[in-house]
Amino acid sequence: MKDLFQKNQILFYDNSLAYIILGDSFKILPKLKEGCVDMIFADPPYFLSNDGITCKSGKMVSVNKGDWDKIGDSTIQINDKHKFNRKWIKLCKRILKPDGSIWISGTLHNIYSIGMALEQEGFKIINNITWQKTNPPPNLACRCFTHSTETILWAQKMDKKAHHYFNYELMKEMNGGKQMKDVWSGSLTRPSEKKMGKHPTQKPEYLLERVILSSTLEGDVVVDPFCGSGTTGVVATRLGRKFIGIDTEREYLEITKKRLEKVENDE
Repeated sequence: MKDLFQKNQILFYDNSLAYIILGDSFKILPKLKEGCVDMIFADPPYFLSNDGITCKSGKMVSVNKGDWDKIGDSTIQINDKHKFNRKWIKLCKRILKPDGSIWISGTLHNIYSIGMALEQEGFKIINNITWQKTNPPPNLACRCFTHSTETILWAQKMDKKAHHYFNYELMKEMNGGKQMKDVWSGSLTRPSEKKMGKHPTQKPEYLLERVILSSTLEGDVVVDPFCGSGTTGVVATRLGRKFIGIDTEREYLEITKKRLEKVENDE
Protein backbone atom coordinates (compact mmCIF):
# COMPACT_ATOMS: atom_id res chain seq x y z
CA MET A 1 0.00 0.00 0.00
CA LYS A 2 3.02 2.30 -0.01
CA ASP A 3 2.00 3.37 -3.52
CA LEU A 4 -1.01 5.19 -2.00
CA PHE A 5 1.29 7.76 -0.42
CA GLN A 6 2.85 10.66 -2.32
CA LYS A 7 6.11 10.12 -0.46
CA ASN A 8 7.60 7.83 2.16
CA GLN A 9 5.58 7.65 5.36
CA ILE A 10 6.94 6.47 8.72
CA LEU A 11 4.72 3.66 9.98
CA PHE A 12 3.90 2.69 13.53
CA TYR A 13 2.94 -0.82 12.38
CA ASP A 14 2.24 -2.61 9.12
CA ASN A 15 1.38 -6.06 7.82
CA SER A 16 0.10 -7.32 4.50
CA LEU A 17 -3.23 -5.49 4.80
CA ALA A 18 -2.87 -2.78 7.44
CA TYR A 19 -0.83 0.40 7.89
CA ILE A 20 -0.96 2.16 11.26
CA ILE A 21 0.43 5.69 11.57
CA LEU A 22 1.16 7.66 14.74
CA GLY A 23 0.47 11.29 13.98
CA ASP A 24 -1.98 14.09 13.28
CA SER A 25 -4.52 13.36 10.54
CA PHE A 26 -4.29 16.98 9.43
CA LYS A 27 -0.66 16.26 8.50
CA ILE A 28 -0.98 12.63 7.36
CA LEU A 29 -4.08 12.77 5.11
CA PRO A 30 -2.46 15.28 2.69
CA LYS A 31 0.32 12.72 2.10
CA LEU A 32 -2.16 10.25 0.59
CA LYS A 33 -2.72 10.45 -3.16
CA GLU A 34 -5.90 12.07 -4.40
CA GLY A 35 -8.79 9.68 -5.08
CA CYS A 36 -7.11 6.53 -3.73
CA VAL A 37 -9.53 5.49 -0.97
CA ASP A 38 -12.75 3.47 -1.27
CA MET A 39 -14.24 4.10 2.17
CA ILE A 40 -13.61 6.22 5.24
CA PHE A 41 -14.95 5.51 8.69
CA ALA A 42 -14.40 8.28 11.21
CA ASP A 43 -15.22 8.42 14.90
CA PRO A 44 -13.91 11.93 15.64
CA PRO A 45 -13.75 13.55 19.09
CA TYR A 46 -17.22 14.12 20.56
CA PHE A 47 -15.89 16.92 22.82
CA LEU A 48 -17.59 15.37 25.85
CA SER A 49 -14.78 15.96 28.35
CA ASN A 50 -16.40 18.73 30.38
CA ASP A 51 -15.64 17.52 33.94
CA GLY A 52 -19.08 15.89 34.26
CA ILE A 53 -19.89 12.40 35.56
CA THR A 54 -21.36 9.24 34.09
CA CYS A 55 -21.99 5.64 35.08
CA LYS A 56 -19.68 2.81 34.07
CA SER A 57 -19.96 -0.77 35.34
CA GLY A 58 -22.24 0.46 38.11
CA LYS A 59 -19.76 3.10 39.30
CA MET A 60 -19.82 6.89 39.09
CA VAL A 61 -16.88 8.00 36.93
CA SER A 62 -15.65 11.16 35.20
CA VAL A 63 -16.68 11.74 31.58
CA ASN A 64 -13.22 13.15 30.80
CA LYS A 65 -11.43 11.05 28.20
CA GLY A 66 -8.30 13.06 27.46
CA ASP A 67 -7.03 16.36 26.09
CA TRP A 68 -7.92 15.17 22.56
CA ASP A 69 -11.62 15.32 23.53
CA LYS A 70 -11.68 18.83 25.04
CA ILE A 71 -12.82 22.04 23.41
CA GLY A 72 -15.38 23.67 25.75
CA ASP A 73 -18.72 25.29 24.94
CA SER A 74 -18.31 29.05 24.51
CA THR A 75 -19.27 30.71 21.22
CA ILE A 76 -15.65 30.99 20.11
CA GLN A 77 -14.97 27.38 21.02
CA ILE A 78 -18.11 26.19 19.21
CA ASN A 79 -16.82 27.89 16.09
CA ASP A 80 -13.48 26.18 16.64
CA LYS A 81 -15.24 22.81 16.83
CA HIS A 82 -17.01 23.39 13.53
CA LYS A 83 -13.80 24.61 11.90
CA PHE A 84 -12.09 21.43 13.12
CA ASN A 85 -14.81 19.26 11.56
CA ARG A 86 -14.78 21.09 8.23
CA LYS A 87 -11.00 20.82 8.01
CA TRP A 88 -10.70 17.05 8.44
CA ILE A 89 -13.77 16.35 6.30
CA LYS A 90 -12.28 18.44 3.48
CA LEU A 91 -9.06 16.42 3.67
CA CYS A 92 -11.06 13.19 3.52
CA LYS A 93 -12.95 14.32 0.44
CA ARG A 94 -9.72 14.79 -1.52
CA ILE A 95 -8.57 11.19 -1.02
CA LEU A 96 -11.96 9.55 -1.61
CA LYS A 97 -12.70 7.89 -4.97
CA PRO A 98 -15.75 9.08 -6.99
CA ASP A 99 -17.63 5.89 -6.06
CA GLY A 100 -16.36 5.91 -2.46
CA SER A 101 -18.22 6.98 0.66
CA ILE A 102 -17.62 8.23 4.18
CA TRP A 103 -19.22 7.15 7.46
CA ILE A 104 -19.02 9.39 10.54
CA SER A 105 -20.16 8.44 14.03
CA GLY A 106 -21.24 10.99 16.61
CA THR A 107 -23.62 12.09 19.34
CA LEU A 108 -25.70 15.22 19.87
CA HIS A 109 -22.46 16.91 21.02
CA ASN A 110 -20.92 16.96 17.53
CA ILE A 111 -23.17 15.31 14.93
CA TYR A 112 -25.04 18.49 13.93
CA SER A 113 -21.79 20.27 13.21
CA ILE A 114 -20.61 17.25 11.24
CA GLY A 115 -23.79 17.11 9.17
CA MET A 116 -23.46 20.78 8.22
CA ALA A 117 -19.72 20.42 7.59
CA LEU A 118 -20.38 17.53 5.19
CA GLU A 119 -22.74 19.63 3.08
CA GLN A 120 -20.47 22.68 3.22
CA GLU A 121 -17.54 20.59 1.96
CA GLY A 122 -19.47 19.13 -0.97
CA PHE A 123 -20.95 15.89 0.35
CA LYS A 124 -24.45 14.49 -0.01
CA ILE A 125 -25.79 12.56 3.00
CA ILE A 126 -27.07 9.12 1.92
CA ASN A 127 -28.38 7.85 5.24
CA ASN A 128 -28.74 8.90 8.86
CA ILE A 129 -28.17 5.65 10.77
CA THR A 130 -29.40 5.47 14.36
CA TRP A 131 -27.40 3.02 16.46
CA GLN A 132 -29.68 1.99 19.30
CA LYS A 133 -27.72 0.63 22.26
CA THR A 134 -29.57 -2.17 24.02
CA ASN A 135 -27.59 -1.77 27.26
CA PRO A 136 -26.75 1.94 27.70
CA PRO A 137 -25.44 3.28 31.02
CA PRO A 138 -28.14 4.82 33.25
CA ASN A 139 -28.67 8.55 33.49
CA LEU A 140 -27.36 9.56 36.92
CA ALA A 141 -28.77 13.09 36.97
CA CYS A 142 -32.35 11.84 36.37
CA ARG A 143 -33.17 15.14 34.67
CA CYS A 144 -33.49 13.87 31.09
CA PHE A 145 -34.09 10.68 29.11
CA THR A 146 -31.35 8.05 29.11
CA HIS A 147 -28.91 8.57 26.24
CA SER A 148 -29.18 5.29 24.34
CA THR A 149 -28.37 6.15 20.72
CA GLU A 150 -25.60 7.42 18.49
CA THR A 151 -25.87 8.67 14.93
CA ILE A 152 -23.78 7.47 12.00
CA LEU A 153 -23.95 9.64 8.89
CA TRP A 154 -23.22 7.97 5.54
CA ALA A 155 -22.31 10.35 2.72
CA GLN A 156 -20.90 10.52 -0.80
CA LYS A 157 -19.37 13.30 -2.86
CA MET A 158 -21.92 15.74 -4.29
CA ASP A 159 -20.84 15.16 -7.86
CA LYS A 160 -22.65 13.89 -10.98
CA LYS A 161 -19.82 11.38 -11.45
CA ALA A 162 -20.15 10.09 -7.89
CA HIS A 163 -21.98 6.77 -7.60
CA HIS A 164 -21.42 5.21 -4.19
CA TYR A 165 -21.20 1.43 -3.86
CA PHE A 166 -23.95 -0.24 -1.82
CA ASN A 167 -24.19 -4.01 -1.33
CA TYR A 168 -27.99 -3.98 -1.20
CA GLU A 169 -28.49 -7.71 -1.70
CA LEU A 170 -26.13 -8.68 1.12
CA MET A 171 -27.76 -6.24 3.53
CA LYS A 172 -31.18 -7.63 2.59
CA GLU A 173 -29.91 -11.18 3.10
CA MET A 174 -28.47 -10.27 6.52
CA ASN A 175 -31.88 -8.84 7.43
CA GLY A 176 -33.87 -12.00 6.76
CA GLY A 177 -34.79 -11.16 3.18
CA LYS A 178 -36.21 -7.72 3.99
CA GLN A 179 -34.81 -4.27 3.21
CA MET A 180 -32.54 -3.18 6.03
CA LYS A 181 -33.74 -0.10 7.92
CA ASP A 182 -31.67 2.80 9.18
CA VAL A 183 -32.08 1.87 12.85
CA TRP A 184 -29.50 -0.68 14.00
CA SER A 185 -29.85 -2.20 17.46
CA GLY A 186 -27.14 -3.92 19.44
CA SER A 187 -25.12 -3.99 22.62
CA LEU A 188 -22.17 -1.87 23.65
CA THR A 189 -18.68 -3.22 22.94
CA ARG A 190 -18.19 -6.66 24.43
CA PRO A 191 -15.52 -7.19 27.11
CA SER A 192 -13.91 -9.83 24.87
CA GLU A 193 -13.10 -7.07 22.36
CA LYS A 194 -11.25 -5.09 25.04
CA LYS A 195 -8.85 -7.81 26.19
CA MET A 196 -5.91 -6.04 24.56
CA GLY A 197 -6.76 -2.75 26.28
CA LYS A 198 -9.59 -0.27 26.58
CA HIS A 199 -10.55 2.86 24.71
CA PRO A 200 -13.28 5.16 26.13
CA THR A 201 -15.27 5.34 22.87
CA GLN A 202 -14.48 1.95 21.35
CA LYS A 203 -17.09 0.79 18.84
CA PRO A 204 -18.29 -2.84 18.70
CA GLU A 205 -17.02 -5.00 15.87
CA TYR A 206 -20.49 -5.97 14.64
CA LEU A 207 -21.20 -2.30 13.90
CA LEU A 208 -18.10 -1.87 11.74
CA GLU A 209 -18.72 -5.20 10.04
CA ARG A 210 -22.09 -4.00 8.76
CA VAL A 211 -20.64 -0.65 7.66
CA ILE A 212 -17.72 -2.21 5.78
CA LEU A 213 -19.68 -5.05 4.17
CA SER A 214 -22.37 -2.67 2.98
CA SER A 215 -20.10 -0.21 1.21
CA THR A 216 -16.88 -1.96 0.15
CA LEU A 217 -15.61 -4.98 -1.74
CA GLU A 218 -12.75 -7.32 -0.85
CA GLY A 219 -9.45 -5.62 -1.63
CA ASP A 220 -10.82 -2.09 -1.21
CA VAL A 221 -8.95 0.53 0.82
CA VAL A 222 -10.49 1.69 4.11
CA VAL A 223 -9.16 4.68 6.07
CA ASP A 224 -9.87 5.67 9.67
CA PRO A 225 -8.39 9.12 10.54
CA PHE A 226 -9.13 8.71 14.29
CA CYS A 227 -8.58 4.98 14.61
CA GLY A 228 -8.24 4.75 18.41
CA SER A 229 -7.92 1.13 19.48
CA GLY A 230 -8.40 -0.11 15.92
CA THR A 231 -11.84 -1.68 15.59
CA THR A 232 -12.15 -0.45 11.99
CA GLY A 233 -8.79 -2.00 11.12
CA VAL A 234 -9.52 -5.28 12.87
CA VAL A 235 -12.78 -5.76 10.99
CA ALA A 236 -11.45 -4.46 7.66
CA THR A 237 -8.45 -6.81 7.61
CA ARG A 238 -10.55 -9.75 8.79
CA LEU A 239 -12.84 -9.12 5.79
CA GLY A 240 -9.95 -8.87 3.32
CA ARG A 241 -9.89 -5.08 2.94
CA LYS A 242 -6.76 -2.92 3.07
CA PHE A 243 -6.60 -0.53 6.00
CA ILE A 244 -4.86 2.72 6.92
CA GLY A 245 -5.37 3.96 10.47
CA ILE A 246 -4.14 7.25 11.98
CA ASP A 247 -4.15 8.40 15.59
CA THR A 248 -2.24 10.83 17.81
CA GLU A 249 -2.28 8.61 20.92
CA ARG A 250 0.50 6.01 21.13
CA GLU A 251 -1.18 4.02 23.92
CA TYR A 252 -4.23 3.39 21.76
CA LEU A 253 -2.15 2.43 18.74
CA GLU A 254 -0.37 -0.14 20.91
CA ILE A 255 -3.80 -1.72 21.47
CA THR A 256 -4.51 -1.53 17.74
CA LYS A 257 -1.23 -3.26 17.00
CA LYS A 258 -1.98 -6.13 19.39
CA ARG A 259 -5.46 -6.58 17.97
CA LEU A 260 -4.20 -6.63 14.38
CA GLU A 261 -1.47 -9.11 15.25
CA LYS A 262 -4.12 -11.39 16.72
CA VAL A 263 -6.18 -11.21 13.54
CA GLU A 264 -3.09 -12.05 11.48
CA ASN A 265 -2.17 -14.98 13.75
CA ASP A 266 -5.71 -16.36 13.72
CA GLU A 267 -5.77 -16.58 9.92
